[in-house]
Amino acid sequence: MTKSFTQSELIRFIYQEMTEEENETLMQSLKKDPLLMQEYIDLLSTVEKLDQLLLEPSESIVYAIKKRARSRGLEKV
Repeated sequence: MTKSFTQSELIRFIYQEMTEEENETLMQSLKKDPLLMQEYIDLLSTVEKLDQLLLEPSESIVYAIKKRARSRGLEKV
């Protein structure tokens, strides 16, 4: 019997959070199920795009936070 996998399990696979046994089972399912493989590829692409996002605030946001902090006497925080 073939096990169905959830998106959560695919994400765990992408982030290498599965046991060796789970990895093996999922890899076998990926080889046999083209729909599961496509879902995996789509999730992998999404994860790669998320990893490339700029994770720093814009200058205008930093300025607004500092301005608000100064107005409340919190500039040394």
